Amino acid sequence: MEDISPILQHWPYHPNNINVRLIEGADGKKKIQMRLDLGILQMEMDGRPDGKRPRNCDSYLSYYERRLQKAEGDSHKQGRLTPLDCLHLQQESVQYYHRYLALMELQDYVRVRRDTDLNLRIFDLVNAHCPDQEMVWSFEQYRPYVLMMKVRAKVLIELREAAYDAALQVIDLGIDDLKQYFQRHKDRVDGRGGEIAFLDKWAAEIRDLKPQTQRERLQRELDLAVSREEYERAAVLRDQLRGQMA
Repeated sequence: MEDISPILQHWPYHPNNINVRLIEGADGKKKIQMRLDLGILQMEMDGRPDGKRPRNCDSYLSYYERRLQKAEGDSHKQGRLTPLDCLHLQQESVQYYHRYLALMELQDYVRVRRDTDLNLRIFDLVNAHCPDQEMVWSFEQYRPYVLMMKVRAKVLIELREAAYDAALQVIDLGIDDLKQYFQRHKDRVDGRGGEIAFLDKWAAEIRDLKPQTQRERLQRELDLAVSREEYERAAVLRDQLRGQMA
């Protein structure tokens, strides 16, 4: 057995940060390493994070999706997930969670979007095929956070291209999804959740960063003048806005 203490000593753990790095594996492929308080977690960039192929499939998710799809066409088979099936999916979703946290730190937003999509597919599958509602909730309770992380990834992809309007549209759609979630589960959760507050605040910051047209600048100054009861200035700004629209 090999002692990994020398590796840990050269890579100290910082509790206030997500400690990740890319390394080249023995197979020549890039791997993600995440430093935890008790050691190092190593993950594949693609496929299942642990590199395994359960039931000769890319993932348990793809295996159960395929199995349940076949069951729908066979009246003698039950299209249900057992507690063991759900355990497999739960363990797999935790792997994707660790990887998309690491990928977000590495600014690999395309893969973050992929892994959050995979976790949402797992939640949907359990929701549709598990008869135990408490088991369903053990997955569903994390949907707001995963939705928020997916929105973050999509927005950051748009902002790389300075596509401010597209980024704001992604946030608006994400907030709508979150509001629907909290409405569906109002008997289990209180309030709107911190995810919506985070996205609302981020949208305001993006609007401030967005280069404004002359008309948008005048409208903003007009709104500010009205709020301050500076009516003479507001009248001048209205005239200027009408000139822009003519």
